[in-house]
Amino acid sequence: MREFCPEGGLLGTASNKSALSSLQGIKEAMGKSQILEGRVTLCDKEHNLHVDLGCMKGIIPRSEGAIGIEEGYIRDIALISRVGKSVCFIIEEIRRGEDGKMFALLSRRKAQKRAMEEFSDKLEMGDIIEVKVTHMENFGAFCDIGAGLTALLPIEAISVSRIPHPSARFFVGQTIRCTVAGRDTLGRITLSHKELLGTWEENAALFRIGETVPGIIRSVESYGVFIELAPNLAGLAEYNPDVKEGMSAAVYIKNIIPDRRKIKLIIVDYSDEKPAMGEIKYFR
Repeated sequence: MREFCPEGGLLGTASNKSALSSLQGIKEAMGKSQILEGRVTLCDKEHNLHVDLGCMKGIIPRSEGAIGIEEGYIRDIALISRVGKSVCFIIEEIRRGEDGKMFALLSRRKAQKRAMEEFSDKLEMGDIIEVKVTHMENFGAFCDIGAGLTALLPIEAISVSRIPHPSARFFVGQTIRCTVAGRDTLGRITLSHKELLGTWEENAALFRIGETVPGIIRSVESYGVFIELAPNLAGLAEYNPDVKEGMSAAVYIKNIIPDRRKIKLIIVDYSDEKPAMGEIKYFR
């Protein structure tokens, strides 16, 4: 497990459990500025995050909740939405509260700053990394690339086959692979996914003429119906006025024409049943 993995990746590791199992373990982790993870149990009215450390409570002050909170370009909803989820942090200090119990002051911002300096700032275009989908919008999926640092995966970079929404491919919390596509003027990373899903030839090699296979209707045009066989592969069937985008279909493979990169299909059956999202097949 890499140190700067998406949040949630360190929570169940032996090193994380050991560090949070006792006061001595917490002191040792603090001395090493070790990045740890705990689950947020509460966001109070001042938007401080309360974290379950096992042997004691931890508190992440609002200003230490994330890079960008104090600067104003990250909204407090980014803190509120962490309740019930894992967060990474560095232990700053151990104090005794008014009730006489020990608690730890934590900083998520410093953990993210280190992840940025030692990991994300060193990523180059074309690098392949594992990320976690955190939330989705019509225009793309936001992904945790490490320590809660987010990057955008635009919808047009998800697959060659066009989709209406990222939820047609992913679910929140899913771990996927992406390539680093670039950075904007603020240094924020943009991701791409479709390059890892194989070429037309690689995908077409998985199918044979005469087979009947499942597909998803992606586009209905006057000259035919485009049906997705794989995220980076679609075939064309004759126009059918009764089918709609998003439907599931069973299709017969009539012909595969490699030199024209075309697959001819015949729609055998179709339904409104939501297509199942299978395991993503990566080619490299």
